[in-house]
Amino acid sequence: MERTFLDIVQGRFSARDYLNKPVEREKIERCLEAARLAPSACNSQPWRFIIVDEPQLKNRLCDAIFAGPYSVNSFAKKAPALVVVLSEKGSFMARVGGFLRDTRYYLIDIGIAVEHFVLQATELGLGTCWIGWFNEKALKREMELSRGAKIDVVLSLGYPAGAPPEKSRKSIKEMASFNKSP
Repeated sequence: MERTFLDIVQGRFSARDYLNKPVEREKIERCLEAARLAPSACNSQPWRFIIVDEPQLKNRLCDAIFAGPYSVNSFAKKAPALVVVLSEKGSFMARVGGFLRDTRYYLIDIGIAVEHFVLQATELGLGTCWIGWFNEKALKREMELSRGAKIDVVLSLGYPAGAPPEKSRKSIKEMASFNKSP
């Protein structure tokens, strides 16, 4: 039986334990294609993805970026791959609009692209976890990125070792209304 979009959304969870099984390159490329197709302000596509799936590099990277105060995310070392998402500021028009609206559209755009990646991964039976708490300086150093590079998101990626936990969510009536303030 084919899963619906809501089935995929309901099945998506923040995986923090992974099987010791590499992720096939074809599946990663399919996730990247989903991210590539994401909409963005003025079609600026302000993202770049670096997939780290070479085990020694991934382990060295995890040791560097999830040490000390960032160790709460050291579970990511169990994942067979990390996805490093570099942020770009977006097109000139998107930046102008963002300035006038006091909104950083490139962050919204990256959120959409990463969620496309994550939902595609879920459909393929993969688990992910959004990670925003990591040592960005160490990541830049280990990946030999410029000091000016901006990294807002790292994803862990792999086959989850367990089932999704029960989710507690607000009801639709608690989070939305029609034609009036909630």
